[in-house]
Amino acid sequence: MGEKRIMAVDCFILKLSADQTELAERSDTTAEMIKHVMFGYFSQKSGLLVYLEDSYLTRIQCPGTHPTYWETTMASKIEDYRTVEGAMIAHSGRSSAIITRFGDDMKAGPAITRMEEAWTIEDVAFNVPGLSLDCFIPPKEVQRDYLEETLDWRSLPLHG
Repeated sequence: MGEKRIMAVDCFILKLSADQTELAERSDTTAEMIKHVMFGYFSQKSGLLVYLEDSYLTRIQCPGTHPTYWETTMASKIEDYRTVEGAMIAHSGRSSAIITRFGDDMKAGPAITRMEEAWTIEDVAFNVPGLSLDCFIPPKEVQRDYLEETLDWRSLPLHG
C-alpha cells in the first residue's frame, strides 16, 4: 500500500478491504454495510505492528424514513513490545473510537461520539490448561467468586 512515518517510526502500510460480496453478507433489509477497511502500519525495522485503523460505514433506513449513516473508526497505537515465551507481545497502547452519525434527517448536523483509553498488559500466559481458545483470564481485581461448573456466561449481568 505504501509507506508512512508513524510516531517517529518508518512504517509500511497494509490495507485490507472487504469486497462487495462480504459487505452484502453483512447487510440486511434495513442496514447496508457500505465499506469496511483496515490499515496496519508495521515498523520497517522490526516488522511489528505500530498502529492499526479499522473503519466501516453503514447505511440504515427503515421503510418510510430518511437514511441515516453510521461511520465507526477505531485506531490503536501499539507499543512497549516485550518478548514473552519467544513471542513479541505489545504491553501498552492507546485506543480511540469515533462514531459519527449523519444523514438527511439530521437538522443539527452530524452527531459525533469519541472514546479513548490507554491500556496496559501486565501478565501474559500461553496455553493455559482448561481455557478455551475464545476466552481469557481477567485480572484479579475484576474476577468474581463464581463456581466454574455452574457458570453460564449467558446468565451474567452485562454491567456491574
